[in-house]
Amino acid sequence: MIGKEKSGDNRALSAALFFRITAPLIKRTLCDSLGRQIRYLRVSVTDRCNLRCRYCTPSAKFVSLAHDDIISYEEIARLVRILAPEGIESVRITGGEPLVRKNPERLLRSLSTIPGIGDISLTTNGVFLEKAADSLVRAGLSRVNVSLDSLIPERFSWITRSGPQTGDGGPRAILRGVEAARRAGMYPVKINVVLMRRFNDDELHRFADLTRDHDYEVRFIEFMPLSPKGVWGMESVVPTADVISSLESAYGPLVPMDRRKGLGPAVRYQISGYAGTIGFISPVSDHFCDQCNRIRLTADGKLLPCLFSDIETDLLGPMRAGASDPEILSLIERILQQKPAGHNIPGGGSIRGCSRIMSHIGG
Repeated sequence: MIGKEKSGDNRALSAALFFRITAPLIKRTLCDSLGRQIRYLRVSVTDRCNLRCRYCTPSAKFVSLAHDDIISYEEIARLVRILAPEGIESVRITGGEPLVRKNPERLLRSLSTIPGIGDISLTTNGVFLEKAADSLVRAGLSRVNVSLDSLIPERFSWITRSGPQTGDGGPRAILRGVEAARRAGMYPVKINVVLMRRFNDDELHRFADLTRDHDYEVRFIEFMPLSPKGVWGMESVVPTADVISSLESAYGPLVPMDRRKGLGPAVRYQISGYAGTIGFISPVSDHFCDQCNRIRLTADGKLLPCLFSDIETDLLGPMRAGASDPEILSLIERILQQKPAGHNIPGGGSIRGCSRIMSHIGG
C-alpha cells in the first residue's frame, strides 16, 4: 500500500509539474458575445502620413497626436504579449503611414519573439517600401499590403494630394516598392485598390494585368463610409458584382481560389493563365461581419472591436497608471462583449454610430 501511495503521489506531482510548465503555452480563445473567435489584431503606430488621400484625411490642416499621446512600441508589445495566449495569432501594423514612424524594425523584432504570433504584416502606401523592404523582412515582417488607387500619375496626384508626379515618382515608385517586397521574400504581396465610380473604375483591367507575370494579389475594395464629410456617397460605390462582370467580359470566367483561413475577408479568384490572384472585399454589398475575427488598436491606445462603431475603450491610460496584465485583459474582454453583430451600412448610404475617419483609426 505504501508503494502504491508513493506511486500515486509521484504521478500527481508529475501532473502538477506538467501543468505548470505547459499552461502558459496553451492558447485560450478570445470570443465576443456572439461566439466569434478573435485571432487578428490591427495596430496603428501613428496617425501621421506623408500623403493626404481624400477619402482618408480631411482637407483642412490635420493636427497630429502629440508624441506623449502615442502608444510606445514597448506598450504595443506588452498588449500583444497579453493577447497572444488568448488566441491572437496575427498582428498587422498600420498607420497613418507606419513607415513614417522611426525604426519600425524595433517593433517588428519585439513582436516576432512573442510565442503564438505566427503572422506579422504591414499596411503601407508604399512610398518608402523600396528602400525598407529588406530590413523589414530581416526584422520579422511576413507580408505586406500596399495601397494604390490609380496607375495614372495625374489621378494618383489628385487622390493623394501629393502634387504633380514627375519622373519615376508616384505609381511607378510604389510599384518598385511592391517588387522590392516580393524580392525580399514577403508573401503574399497585396495591392489594395479602393474603387470609386467615375474615378478609377476604368482602370480595372490595368490593375488586373499586374497579376499576369507576378504572384501579387490585387484586391478591389468597395468604397466605405469612413471618409471626411461630403466625400463618401453610395453613388461612388462600385459593387463587387459589377467588377467581376467587367473582368469576366474581358478575361473569361474567373477561377475561384481557396480563401486564406483567418487572414481576412477577401474572396479570391484567378484569371486563367495568370500567376497572381484577384481579391474582392465587399463591406457594402456583401456584409461579412459574421466572420469578423479582428480588433483594432489606435495610435492613442484605444481598442475598437468594430471598424464602423464608436464603441472603444482606453487601454493606454490604465497601462500608464499601473494596471496589471489581468486588469488590462479584463478591459479587453469586457469591450469584446459589446462588439456589434454588424456594421450597419444601410442601402441608403448613411451610417450610424461612427464618427471617426480612417486616418484616426488605422488602415
